[in-house]
Amino acid sequence: MKKQIILPALVAFVVSALTFGGFQYFQNNNKTIQIEHVNATPSSSVLYAQDKDGDFIPMDFTKVAAQTTDAVVHIKSTSTRPTSQNLYGQGQQIPDIFERFFGPEGVRPQQPQRPQRPQNPQARVGSGSGVIINKDGYIVTNNHVIDDAEDIEVTLYDNRTFKAKVIGTDPTTDLALIQIKEKNLPHIPFADSDNIKVGEWVVAVGNPFNLNSTVTAGIVSAKGRSINILREQYAIESFIQTDAAINPGNSGGALVRLDGSLVGVNTAIASPTGAYSGYGFAVPSNIVQKVVGDLLEYGTVQRGYLGAMIRGVDANLVKEKDLSVNTGVYLEKITENSAADEAGLQAGDVVVAINGNTIKTNADLLGNIAGYRPGEKIDITVNRGSKEKTFTVTLKNKSGNTELVAKESLALSQKLGAELQTLEEDVAKKLGLRGGVRVTKILPGTLRKSTNMQEGFIITSVDGKGVRTVEDLEKIVERKDGGVMVEGRYEDSDETFYYAFGLGA
Repeated sequence: MKKQIILPALVAFVVSALTFGGFQYFQNNNKTIQIEHVNATPSSSVLYAQDKDGDFIPMDFTKVAAQTTDAVVHIKSTSTRPTSQNLYGQGQQIPDIFERFFGPEGVRPQQPQRPQRPQNPQARVGSGSGVIINKDGYIVTNNHVIDDAEDIEVTLYDNRTFKAKVIGTDPTTDLALIQIKEKNLPHIPFADSDNIKVGEWVVAVGNPFNLNSTVTAGIVSAKGRSINILREQYAIESFIQTDAAINPGNSGGALVRLDGSLVGVNTAIASPTGAYSGYGFAVPSNIVQKVVGDLLEYGTVQRGYLGAMIRGVDANLVKEKDLSVNTGVYLEKITENSAADEAGLQAGDVVVAINGNTIKTNADLLGNIAGYRPGEKIDITVNRGSKEKTFTVTLKNKSGNTELVAKESLALSQKLGAELQTLEEDVAKKLGLRGGVRVTKILPGTLRKSTNMQEGFIITSVDGKGVRTVEDLEKIVERKDGGVMVEGRYEDSDETFYYAFGLGA
């Protein structure tokens, strides 16, 4: 037994002595011990996912990163906006909802509907991302990234910089289209966002915290999300939710599938700190494509409206109304002479599908309708009294007809530096007016430079000539040269206001 114990101990002692002695020998003789490194693993892709055909594809993020990073740009926007003091007394500062998510990125707070005296103009610089969508320099981004900007600078992946011009904006979806003067640019093709599935891998590309060309990966966490971040009256929220890391500066960047196609434009994060905490939101590419198409063709978004007050179906509503379905959109009230009214929809109907697409939430309904223009027809399936019925609905515009916005009115908007809209009939009736033109948005240009007019102002006459529609205003202003006096009022005031400014021929 003693031999069996002593022999292993002796062997261990000899091995230890040789190891220590060898180390001392090499150290004392200044020898270098060479350690071999493996430069490549036997397999570069060990994870796989299935495509729509059931085929296995390697989850290689390097390929999609290489395909997309040079088509995502950095945007710097500069605006000069005065601090304002209300002429009726106390100055007002309205918090900006986007600053909770992105910091002060050039977003214009909603102004109170009272004339204000500008004071102490201050330069404001914001930054974000954008996606090149074709070789001719068209770039889609978020409206809040370039809103109110007087100077927009775009930096490409190769560090070239260009000045950009705004082609059009759509605050209701927080999208904007800009262009730089450059050809043959790398770009990202659109995917069909309706086909993306929850759980599918996606990659976010952008410039968070001014760190250019940052790529993060995650999955689609949910679809058709509404987070009530857009404060526009007719806001469309039907976001793709993802856990790919999105931070301030990512806004306007790309959310892409593994094949490199654009499935969304990153817009917001939900975070108590203002930095990534697991919840990012992107505008689906199908909505982006519709908005971009309208802005290119018309200069403004052509949006169809159903004409109904809606409410999402939940357990309380099912019990309250004794509904036979647990999901869908409840039509609480139908507007008279609206698209819904003329198609035969009724209050109490529950919308369950549009053109065969299942509708479970308000966001689903708004996102689907957002893809259509006034005059286009859609099939709406509703649950009525435990039975399903399908109605063909011809969508209308906000004014209650099927007309598209005329291209001619775009020249007027550019001349005045404002977005204009014929006053809704019901509002005109409530205010005791025969008509008018509402200034829905004031852009960098004549009105901003020469007046303190606020958004929401209703123009009722120009140089003493009555104005009922945008067309009336256009005819008066079209060949006007020199001084102009406009008269009107604000919806929440009985007072008449006058603004004077100059126009060139």
